Amino acid sequence: MVKRIIILLVIVFFAIIIFPLLKVDPTDSLSSLATKYIRDGADELGSANLVTSIVVTYRGLDTLGEVAVLFIATAGVGFLLRKKKNSSANKRRKSSEILSSGTSFLVPIIFLFGVYIFTHGHLTPGGGFQGGVVIASGVLLLMLSDVSLKFNHFLLSAIESFSGFFYIIIGILGLFLAGGFLDNRIFSLGTFGNIFSAGAIPIIYSLLGIKVGSELVGILGNLRDSE
Repeated sequence: MVKRIIILLVIVFFAIIIFPLLKVDPTDSLSSLATKYIRDGADELGSANLVTSIVVTYRGLDTLGEVAVLFIATAGVGFLLRKKKNSSANKRRKSSEILSSGTSFLVPIIFLFGVYIFTHGHLTPGGGFQGGVVIASGVLLLMLSDVSLKFNHFLLSAIESFSGFFYIIIGILGLFLAGGFLDNRIFSLGTFGNIFSAGAIPIIYSLLGIKVGSELVGILGNLRDSE
């Protein structure tokens, strides 16, 4: 009974928070800064996805902070689980034939879809974080279908480090060659709406996708090895 009351109270609490937001007309509440983003974002940065323009360039330092938080979380998981030993590796049951067959078919498609998401983030909804999560979900499916799958944590750390390093380098280049940190105009903006457009944004998102994907795979590997 108490559990149901708590659940009901939580639902009511979220309803009180969300319902007022549904009544807000965004066209009547835009700040001057938001108005500038909407009016000038496409012309200034060449990205068809306005959210990308804001997240990757106008508020690039916020994105850097998000990447740093994910890195700290990954390092924390690795630190907490570093002494755990996998003593039940031989006791794990084998995966089903259906799961193994489905995985061999689906995983390449999942990986391709993840790459598509972060390479087309400047054109369609998506980006580095979303693409990296999709790729990590493909690795999770591999783990479920093959319980003996081993991870090279050194390689994962190297991939994560290099992608993060080049991400920072591109951000710094924006300070010297363009208008600020992570300014995508260090390269030509190209033709609006094409895959090779929006300057450095596709590269930035690709690096983010690789970094996020490798970090999440590292977390999954540490969690599985600690069982």
